[in-house]
Amino acid sequence: MSLIKQLWIAIALVMTLAFGGSLVVSVLSARHYLEQQLQVKNLDNATSLALSLTQLDKDPVTVELQVAAQFDVGHYRFIRVTSPTGEVLTEKVYEGRLEGAPQWFADLIPIRVQPGQALIQDGWKQFGTISLASHEQYAYKSLWDGTLELLLWFVAGSLFTGVAGTFAVRVITRPLGEVVGQAQAIAERRFLTVSEPTTPELRAVSRAMNDMVGRLKAMFAEESARLEALRNRVNRDPVTGIANREYFLSHLREILTGEQFGSTGSLVLVRLAYLNELNAKLGHQRADQLLKQLGQVLFDSGNDHPGQRAGRVKGGEFAVMCPTFDSPTAAAQDIHGRLLRDWLPHWEAEFPDLFHLAAVPYVRNQGVGDLLTRADQALAQAQGKGPNSWHAVEDGGNKLSMPAEQWRTLLTEAVQGGQLSLAFFPVVRGDRALPLHQEGVIRLQMDTAGQLLSAGDFMPMAANLNLTAPIDLGVVKLAIDHLRQVAGDVAVNLSAETISDFGFRNRLVQLLQGYPDLCRRLLFEVPEYGVFKQFDAFRDLARSLKALGCRVGIEYFGQRFAETAQLAGLGLDYIKVHPSYVRGISTNAGNQEFLKGLCNMAHALGITVIALGVENPTDLPLLAQLGFDGATGPGVR
Repeated sequence: MSLIKQLWIAIALVMTLAFGGSLVVSVLSARHYLEQQLQVKNLDNATSLALSLTQLDKDPVTVELQVAAQFDVGHYRFIRVTSPTGEVLTEKVYEGRLEGAPQWFADLIPIRVQPGQALIQDGWKQFGTISLASHEQYAYKSLWDGTLELLLWFVAGSLFTGVAGTFAVRVITRPLGEVVGQAQAIAERRFLTVSEPTTPELRAVSRAMNDMVGRLKAMFAEESARLEALRNRVNRDPVTGIANREYFLSHLREILTGEQFGSTGSLVLVRLAYLNELNAKLGHQRADQLLKQLGQVLFDSGNDHPGQRAGRVKGGEFAVMCPTFDSPTAAAQDIHGRLLRDWLPHWEAEFPDLFHLAAVPYVRNQGVGDLLTRADQALAQAQGKGPNSWHAVEDGGNKLSMPAEQWRTLLTEAVQGGQLSLAFFPVVRGDRALPLHQEGVIRLQMDTAGQLLSAGDFMPMAANLNLTAPIDLGVVKLAIDHLRQVAGDVAVNLSAETISDFGFRNRLVQLLQGYPDLCRRLLFEVPEYGVFKQFDAFRDLARSLKALGCRVGIEYFGQRFAETAQLAGLGLDYIKVHPSYVRGISTNAGNQEFLKGLCNMAHALGITVIALGVENPTDLPLLAQLGFDGATGPGVR
């Protein structure tokens, strides 16, 4: 029961007791006063009437008329004249009903007054005795009216006290509400601090909660920093800071086999012309500076290009995976231009012939070895063009080529005409006995022949045309239809561009409110780059979805691990770790240590950890030992 309700009950009890006590005292006092006044009136009226009758003739008619006249104007209950022998000479009695007060009130609080008596003389002889009693109904009416007035004042006072008390309690307990909200946020794995209230008791509680939240955030930040340092040590080239060979090749395999990006893209290779001569002429320190600057330029080329990653393949050879560049020529021109602008001018005076660059296309499921061989061949052609030159190969792709308006028509008709579908892949526990949930991956039917496109093939164009919101809403509807037919839970992906669409969020919430029983079985996940790109929008969306009972997670987690301290206040339910950390985990002791620490940190926050891109089912026991709660990928389907 809330404090407000308890306050109203307490006020009602106190005011009832106060009213009851006051009523008893007031009514009894008033009754005693009225009884005294009626007693005096009875005596005075009896004496006055007896004196009047003494002075009149004593014939029966005169006596009766005098008594009747007095009875009619005096509001009496009865007037009686009796002889000295006790014989009733004349009598008038009020035969009406009690007026001005209910009968039950008169029965509950009776007014008892002795009748007034006086002697009637006839000369020196006693003629008789007169007895009269005034009617009590006016006393009851006065007593009843006073009781109602007292009750009215007490009701008004109770209402005023209750309203004032409610306002006061709300003011007093507002800090308590903040503390309760903070405790609920902690229970939901959102770590928030609140301002300390002025009330000493609540201030102590709030301070303790804030201290606990501060310690948790500090521990989380410290562990994040430790794991980030470990991740960099294991997966980064120590000189340039970009991905080392193993990590880059793992990321390359994910691009070639996964569905996060399109079925085609470009690979760019950059090779220093004379690495040994660079070391000999510049010395170790300046040579490292040259390599570091080169790595920084290649790393920055991925800004605003999701999935683009640079790595050091070997001593003087660097590679950039460009999944958003369908044309190798465009990818080569972009990176070559950056090198000429931001890197070459610092070293061209000493080394006019510094590098060569080549770009080749790739297609989904192409072998890594075949792709690198073609890139080497293209690089040889670039070397033949002269110093700091580039060469691009524009064959081997099967990317759909359509004008933007044709894409718009296709995607719009797909949403409206039911050409979207979901392909479901299991997310299993380590023992593979019980699935955690199914992941619903979007497919687009390209034509009547049944050609299906994955999300990476058409969602980038949908983003350019601002069509991701209706597509994502269609995906949610498909997931709901699936949940109504089968048991278990389903996870769906939301685009990075969609989460910042306020209109989409409203439509999504309205849709989910119609299926409250299915919300607890529905999971939503957003790619990591989209979370940090639209962090505030994702936080608001996550709160709205969790309020409906849905679960929220992050997909492809771990590429921007240095920023994970921001996630402490989101209340995430799960994360899906990027496949580049999972592939080849059995032979990578460094990544094993990193992933174990990541799982421990996530579990401390109550977050489920799932491995993406598991290729070998024999890796499942090892992943379970590292702390993973589930896994998905080609090896578990």
